[in-house]
Amino acid sequence: MALIVDIQKKIGAFNLSVRFESENEILALLGASGSGKSMTLKCIAGLMTPDSGRIILNKRTLFDSGAKVNLPPQKRNVGYLFQQYALFPNMTVFENILAGVRIGTAAEKRDAAAEKIAQFRLDGLEKLKPASLSGGQQQRVALARILVNAPELVLLDEPFSALDSYLKWQLEMELADTLSGYSGDVIYVSHNRNEVYRLCDSVSVLSNGKSDPKETIDGLFHSPATVAAAMISGCKNISRLERKDAYTALCTDWGVTLRTQAPIADDANFVGIRAHHLTFSPNENMMNCTVSRVVNNMFSTAVMLKTPGGAILRAEMEAAVWAAAKDKKNVTVYVDPKDVMVLKS
Repeated sequence: MALIVDIQKKIGAFNLSVRFESENEILALLGASGSGKSMTLKCIAGLMTPDSGRIILNKRTLFDSGAKVNLPPQKRNVGYLFQQYALFPNMTVFENILAGVRIGTAAEKRDAAAEKIAQFRLDGLEKLKPASLSGGQQQRVALARILVNAPELVLLDEPFSALDSYLKWQLEMELADTLSGYSGDVIYVSHNRNEVYRLCDSVSVLSNGKSDPKETIDGLFHSPATVAAAMISGCKNISRLERKDAYTALCTDWGVTLRTQAPIADDANFVGIRAHHLTFSPNENMMNCTVSRVVNNMFSTAVMLKTPGGAILRAEMEAAVWAAAKDKKNVTVYVDPKDVMVLKS
């Protein structure tokens, strides 16, 4: 199965321009609030109409501005799981799932709903209403209602955004189990990089309505291509760069020159260093800094360092490593050339 999305949409001053393809995978759309993630899902589902572009699912055109094709939501065969699950509060579990069945006789529809009751381990809950269910049970009902029609594509819009961390972990594991038995494509919207890392196969980062090219999860966390991708994947330290040669960057904000393992392209204009990659282990990339602030956590320490250029670097290390430092006012930190990320804006 394959999905092709190449659309543009303008609402007020906000311009959405996203382009990606997905095939037999869970693809994450990762970005900060307001970056256009949910708008993209609504365009795919048919709840919002793009201004231009096309959406193709398994060689079937859902939307094409040039050909004037715009299928209504009920004809797209796309399942959409909203943030709050959107269960009907006055219907029972069985009635909620039954409401999702679109084709068949009355008896066939009831059989299909009963099959999903068993598949999603909802036996014994058929007559309960959503308010009487746990978060995990509500999620399973919502997924059962979506999957009862065997959609070609499932859209998940921040399904854990309103949950506390303990419940979120439980539901995440249940969702992973459910999706493992689904043969279609999944588009997973989130602003949480940890969820994306655990649940998804690939990712496209959205920033201010624009999508970065799709990349693997490993690529995002180990070698992001853009500043937006580096920041959303957790990079705390970004500096503008001036290219000195193919492997030497003057980090203008930090006032230091660093060697890189990755070649510096002519259009690269930033470097990034993850906080945990700053160490006291000597190598060719040395930075003499003064300590601006120390934040102690239970098992780790964050040290805010003022660089020769006057900017602040954040270093994160085990608490014992910082405790062993002899000078806690003036420190020299190092970063391996392989950990200096070369980025484009």
